[in-house]
Amino acid sequence: MGKTKTTGLRRAFVRATLASGLLAVTTLAGVGLAAPAAHASTALNYVALGDSYSAGPLDGPTTGNLLCLQSSASYPYDTSSHLKAALTDVSCSGADSSNVTTSSQYPGVPPQVDALSPSTQLVTLTDGGNDGDLFVSALLACGSTDILDVFNLGSPCKALYGNTFTDEVAADASTIKSTFATVKADAPNAQVYVLGYPDILPASGGCYPKVPVTNGDTAYLNNLEVDLNSTIQTEAVAVGVHFVSTYNQFVGHGSCASGSNQWVNAIISTSGGIAVHPTATGEQEMADILESALAANGIS
Repeated sequence: MGKTKTTGLRRAFVRATLASGLLAVTTLAGVGLAAPAAHASTALNYVALGDSYSAGPLDGPTTGNLLCLQSSASYPYDTSSHLKAALTDVSCSGADSSNVTTSSQYPGVPPQVDALSPSTQLVTLTDGGNDGDLFVSALLACGSTDILDVFNLGSPCKALYGNTFTDEVAADASTIKSTFATVKADAPNAQVYVLGYPDILPASGGCYPKVPVTNGDTAYLNNLEVDLNSTIQTEAVAVGVHFVSTYNQFVGHGSCASGSNQWVNAIISTSGGIAVHPTATGEQEMADILESALAANGIS
């Protein structure tokens, strides 16, 4: 089956709204860059790149470029505070790989790698979920297919779209790899940490109408995220940068959790944050996972 794409109107809506053991897996590959001194006399030069999972939209006071919906409750800000680092945050909600490396996302918002230089010591990013409008396409497709399925029958979205979205992940793999390679080349003296996406939906069960898809399609979307994270990890290893999994630590704390156990907003959000994005607590949890990975490599 051919790829299913959102219309230009949907893309514009998403860009504006989403604006779209110790670690379960921490992979270190490549050249063995020396870790910056833990107690250096000058602040660590830290640059944060990536999409809305880095930007933390609406999780706290908005900062930086308003079009990017950065908040000071994001994991880069939490981590920077922990490290007492000098943070340059150019993450932007809705960014895809091209916005990280080559394309201006909005007027006055240059490619994110423009913030990198040989003096950069630490880089973090999340990337890949917006390539080909992957998350957006899948959520819109399954939401629109399942929203009236109040009897929670079968997997109508999976039956209709099949391998469409996993095929998109496979098609995006080379772009994701190129992005990581460009970041590494533009910050040659930095350690680069790529964070995978946290668990959003349960592997079984569901929570209709909080997340208005059937239990079968909840599992279908969960498998898509697992596939995406696996691709991101593979390409990070191939390039020789660090991969930090956040997935396992979020199991039981995703969109279908409730109260203080919920670290990811549901599609019908009650926190005021962006649907299927980490809450402020979720961003803090991502920061804690990242900080553990940094400490294991001498950055604390």
